[in-house]
Amino acid sequence: RNEDSKERDYEDLIDTFRPGHADYTYWRKYGLRDPRGGGRSSARLTAPMVAAGAVAKKWLRSKFGTEVRGCMQQLGEIEIPFVSWAEVETNAFFAPNSRIVARLEEAMDALRKSGDSVGARLRVVATAVPAGLGTPLAAKLDADIAHAMMGINAVKGVEIGAGFAAVPQKGSEHGDEMLPDGFVTNNAGGVLGGISTGQDIEVSIALKPTSSIRLPRRSITRAGAATVVETHGRHDPCVGIRATPIAEAMLALVLMDHALLQRAQNGDVSHEIPAIAARADAG
Repeated sequence: RNEDSKERDYEDLIDTFRPGHADYTYWRKYGLRDPRGGGRSSARLTAPMVAAGAVAKKWLRSKFGTEVRGCMQQLGEIEIPFVSWAEVETNAFFAPNSRIVARLEEAMDALRKSGDSVGARLRVVATAVPAGLGTPLAAKLDADIAHAMMGINAVKGVEIGAGFAAVPQKGSEHGDEMLPDGFVTNNAGGVLGGISTGQDIEVSIALKPTSSIRLPRRSITRAGAATVVETHGRHDPCVGIRATPIAEAMLALVLMDHALLQRAQNGDVSHEIPAIAARADAG
C-alpha cells in the first residue's frame, strides 16, 4: 500500500480537465476519470514494464549476447554529445557525457523555480541482435518497436536509425552498403523490410514536457465552463530523466518476443554463408 500518496494535491481537479493530460479523453471515452494522479495514464504503471524488461534483458544476453542500453540525447534545448556508455551510469540523467551534468542540473533547478517543464530525447541501442527477427508485413520488427515505444507515457515521437534525418539524404547516402566483412553504415537502424539485419537496433524517442506545471493554463470544467488550472504537487520538470530504463525495457521485450517467434516459425531455416558483420572493419 502506498503510504506516501497526497490526494489533497488533486482536490481542485475533480471537475477540471488538465491541459496536456488524458483527463478529457478518458472522460469522453469512459464517462469518468480518477483525478488523483493519472490513473492508467500514470507513469507509475511503467514499473512492471521495467521489471519484465530486466528478465528480457537477461534472457537476450544469455541467448545471443545482446545488450540493450539507453541514454539521454537532449533535455529541452540542451543537446548532449555522446562520450561513452560508461558515463551513463555516473549520473541521474543517464547522460553519456558527465561534463554536461552540471548544466543539466542548473536547467532543472531553473524549471522548478519557474514552475514550467521541458521535454527530452532519448536514445536506445541493442547490440548483437541476430539477423532475421521480424516479418515483412503483420509483425514488422520496427513497427512493433515503434508501437512499444509509443506506449510509454509522454512519448510523442519515435525514430529508428536515421529517422527524419533520412529526408534530405540521397539514396546514395542513405542505403547501407554491404561488404564481405560487414555493413558500412547503419542508417536503417538495424531493420530492413521489417526484419533485423544483424546490425545494432538504434531507436530515438521524443518525450513531451511534463503536463503538470504550476503556471496558469486555460481549460474547461466538466460542465463546459471556462476555467484556469494550476497544478500543484510533486511533479518532475522533465519526465525524460526517468524514462531511459523504461525505453530499454520495452526494446528488450519486443526483441525477446520476436526471438521466440523466430524460433517457433523459422527455427529450421539455415544458411551456408554466415551473416555479415554489423560493421565493416574501418581499416
